[in-house]
Amino acid sequence: MKAYDEVADFIARRNPGEVVDFKPSEEARSRAVELLKQEKSVGLTQTERRELDHYEDLELLMNLAKARARQLLAHGG
Repeated sequence: MKAYDEVADFIARRNPGEVVDFKPSEEARSRAVELLKQEKSVGLTQTERRELDHYEDLELLMNLAKARARQLLAHGG
């Protein structure tokens, strides 16, 4: 998980307030929800599985970055 931590720290330090406020576009959220529903109903192709994995990886990374950014903001950073 070290690589994720390093990238999350880098992102969080750019502008902690903007990082905390970041939300993916409606299009990105809709696509992720669509893939999750499809996964549960009919399954995913390999390409769709990779796409969903990428969404999940990015969500993890941004959650880590937001947590770091909140810590920075709480400590006056």
